[in-house]
Amino acid sequence: MVTFNLVIIMIGNRKLLRLLLIGLAAWSLPALAATPAAYYVDAIAGSDACTGRSPQQAWRSLEKVNRHVFQPGDTLFFRAGRIYEGQLKPQGSGSREQAIVMDRYGAGYKPRIQGNGVMPAALHLYNVAHWQVRNLDISNYGPERSPRRAGVLVQLQDFGTAASIVLQFLDVHDVNGSLVKKEGGGAGIIVQNGGRRQPSRFDGLLIADCTIRRCERNGILVNGYWSRTEWHPNLHVVIRNNLLEGVPGDGIVPTGCDGALVEHNVMRDCPRLLPDGEAAAGIWPWSCDNTLVQYNEVSDHKAPWDGQGFDSDWNCNNTVIQYNYSHDNEGGFLLVCNDGSAKPPHNAGNRNTIVRYNVSINDGLRTSGRHAGFAPIFHIAGPVLNTRIYNNLIILPPRSPQMDSTLVEMGDWHGYADSTFFGSNIFCTKAVADYRFAGSRRNYFRGNVYTGRHLDKPADKGPADIAWLAAFLAYRLL
Repeated sequence: MVTFNLVIIMIGNRKLLRLLLIGLAAWSLPALAATPAAYYVDAIAGSDACTGRSPQQAWRSLEKVNRHVFQPGDTLFFRAGRIYEGQLKPQGSGSREQAIVMDRYGAGYKPRIQGNGVMPAALHLYNVAHWQVRNLDISNYGPERSPRRAGVLVQLQDFGTAASIVLQFLDVHDVNGSLVKKEGGGAGIIVQNGGRRQPSRFDGLLIADCTIRRCERNGILVNGYWSRTEWHPNLHVVIRNNLLEGVPGDGIVPTGCDGALVEHNVMRDCPRLLPDGEAAAGIWPWSCDNTLVQYNEVSDHKAPWDGQGFDSDWNCNNTVIQYNYSHDNEGGFLLVCNDGSAKPPHNAGNRNTIVRYNVSINDGLRTSGRHAGFAPIFHIAGPVLNTRIYNNLIILPPRSPQMDSTLVEMGDWHGYADSTFFGSNIFCTKAVADYRFAGSRRNYFRGNVYTGRHLDKPADKGPADIAWLAAFLAYRLL
């Protein structure tokens, strides 16, 4: 009787009835959540008038894909053996439980997203999270070079935290960005986060099993907040098992990250394209803490300045570079540096770099350009602090008189290094090796092995401990 009377009152009060219906609709929303759907795209047999919900009803164009807002758990499949011209810029985010997956279907070569240089990136993920992108071929070659051109651009701007972005099994190639860093360069893959209204970062970024070929200027860049006054570091960044070929500039550079892992990557066959004076190196962090760089190989780097296989750059703390193979790089094996003119609070300096269990063979070959003849194996520049270099194998074969045979060069970059330790390294040279310490302070050498002719050899205390070498070589040969 009470319930019946309540219903009669509500029917008589339209406002109260409307509020009740709105409340019931909101209460039932979780039950009405969309079911994840699969969408298909075929650049030849598809039609944008179709539903896209089956291979027989595939969409045709990237424009149709870009207009759709994807939901958690959705999948987007591109027909293999097809070329899709233009820019792919999908909308919508997945969730922690249900990522959005982009992949291929059918037989044939990987579906190509061909940007033709019309837009800054052929694939642009903008302000989205929980995406997994796999098995695509991506190019972005324009009629002329353009700054900041990329094959893939993953971008956050005033977004907050974006979790779980995966780029895997992508073949990124033929991106003709600018060769000049100050112009903005260009790269195969650029990951970028920024914004001051709402600081943004990635928490969970995986770039794995990709190939980067003929991309200019650079390979894989993570461009985050660099200044310590607004440092909002990316977390759980992993760059693993990628191949970079034909990249003339910087290979893999995480910026604004904490705890980044860079491992099992190969960079090789770097062409001599950069203008004289341009600086670049193989794998190096900038404005990062606790970076681990391990099990990588870098060779044939020919940048006119720097040009090392590996680098621990300024505004970094606790970088570890271990178990890497560096060979035939014109600029040498290693750069450890800090710009002394960049003061706190913006710059945290360069502290506590560890370099261990690496092999360098035939590095330091520069004979052309304005820096010809300057290519030390270890270049430690600026006021870096507490660098530890131990248990490395350095081999210098015979070389021409035009090549630099300096093993250790302590350089001035608005200051000199302090407290650098070299221990249990093997320095084997068939040339005449030398050492230059300039204004650096507190250099410690202990238990290193020197074969060949060494000029100005540092005072070395303690017995050599090279049992690590047999274990290390055995591991590398397994």
